[in-house]
Amino acid sequence: MTAVGDGAPGPGQGGDNGPVGSCSSGGSLRPRNGTGGAADGPHEVKPVKATSDRLNYSGKTILAPMVRVGTLPMRLLALEFGADIVYSEELIDWKLLRSFRRVNDVLGTIDFVDETDGTIVFRTCARERNNVVLQIGTSDPERALKVGKIVENDVAGIDINMGCPKEFSVKGGMGVALMADLEKAKSVLHTLASGVSCPVTCKVRVLPDVEATVEVCKALAETGIAAIGVHGRTRDERPQHGNRNHYIRAVAEALSIPVIANGGSKEILCFEDIEKFRTDTGCSSVMVARAAEWNVSIFRKEGLLPLDDVIKKYLTLSVDYDNNGSNSKYCVQNMLRELQETPRGKVFLEAQTLEQICAVWDLADYCRKRQLEFKAAGLLGRREICPQILRQESADNGTPTKKIKLQETNDGIITMKIAYIRSLYPTDNDLPKTRLLGWVRTQRIGMPSYKTIQEGKLFQSVLTVNGVQYTSSMWEKNKRWAEQGAALVCLCSLGQVDSATLKADGSIL
Repeated sequence: MTAVGDGAPGPGQGGDNGPVGSCSSGGSLRPRNGTGGAADGPHEVKPVKATSDRLNYSGKTILAPMVRVGTLPMRLLALEFGADIVYSEELIDWKLLRSFRRVNDVLGTIDFVDETDGTIVFRTCARERNNVVLQIGTSDPERALKVGKIVENDVAGIDINMGCPKEFSVKGGMGVALMADLEKAKSVLHTLASGVSCPVTCKVRVLPDVEATVEVCKALAETGIAAIGVHGRTRDERPQHGNRNHYIRAVAEALSIPVIANGGSKEILCFEDIEKFRTDTGCSSVMVARAAEWNVSIFRKEGLLPLDDVIKKYLTLSVDYDNNGSNSKYCVQNMLRELQETPRGKVFLEAQTLEQICAVWDLADYCRKRQLEFKAAGLLGRREICPQILRQESADNGTPTKKIKLQETNDGIITMKIAYIRSLYPTDNDLPKTRLLGWVRTQRIGMPSYKTIQEGKLFQSVLTVNGVQYTSSMWEKNKRWAEQGAALVCLCSLGQVDSATLKADGSIL
């Protein structure tokens, strides 16, 4: 996996400004009363039929796996601009194993949903079905196979990450740690390649010695994999170091399966440079990471598009596929780079929600319109996710229904659907709880008290003020945010916060 240097996803990656239910790669859950073949439960939906031809890795130009970048909008844009194959960001095996498959009728996607908090672990669609490769982080053959069986009918291929040098991966025995345990690496690849219907590949880094690199790659190639990606830096080298193109060439000359060259983004400024990198490494296929992260139109044979055009296209896809706002912001930041210091870039940096980001490129009305269309069509997103739905969905997919830990109704409690968006409150004095505390003191009434309940990774808080209870029907991703949401409901109910203001800033949709 590559991405700002072959990095592994850190804790909390892909979160939004609201609850985890905003979904790490989007933000929706298929409605229970939705239209289409999935109405009776995702487990009853037949997978998309695989094409008769297996994915061929020869002579291809490929979007590399990049943490937080390789989500659906970026993959689709890469394909539009001319990429032949697109890799997902690395997804850790256990995260996929605790997810269930759902057909999203509103977006026209297949979503793999984390049953503990409703986040979208992986989202794909028919437009990329024959071109998308899912990269897995794993250190166990059996877990890898279980994941493979879950996703094999929705992707064109599966890749095992053996190149990530980050501490997160190495400590878990994943990434480059697998290259230090060749027998385990071979077992993972052989078990997966012989157990799933789609082709399996792996992506590695070179070793300090070229001969050792070739021997390891030859051993991995004998496991039945369809291709191998080779990043031309060692586990200790970073982008400032030169890419060892001659190591990659040596591997390509020694192997009979396709070798995919990676690590040349410092040398790639235009499409012609991709072809030069292909020639320099002696490989028929090239995988592009940073150069595509900066401007994904690098795949256009006709030449790069202006960055503003690329960003607008990317944001349009982010809206159309309900992509997570923080994920979209991360991707645009990596496109802008030094342009973040311009007046426009600074306005962008202040934006938090997807609508606010879109406004910087005159797409706010489009974003708002599409979000309202999705809501009318029954899309379950950030404001609708709750443990009750997740319990039902898990049961539909064969997971035993968990014991109910909370009161299912809010009878007698003043309830509003208000999201707490942290970025709207720059100082502690601006926080809803602080404002409420100041108000009760001026009214000389009792101090507010909060009772918070947790289910899975979701939280909801009930606030009592002067004998009256308040709560937000939104489930938040931590206790503090749940309490702030309840305080907002109280302030709004008491007339201390205007509901029109909350609608304008995105707290109420």
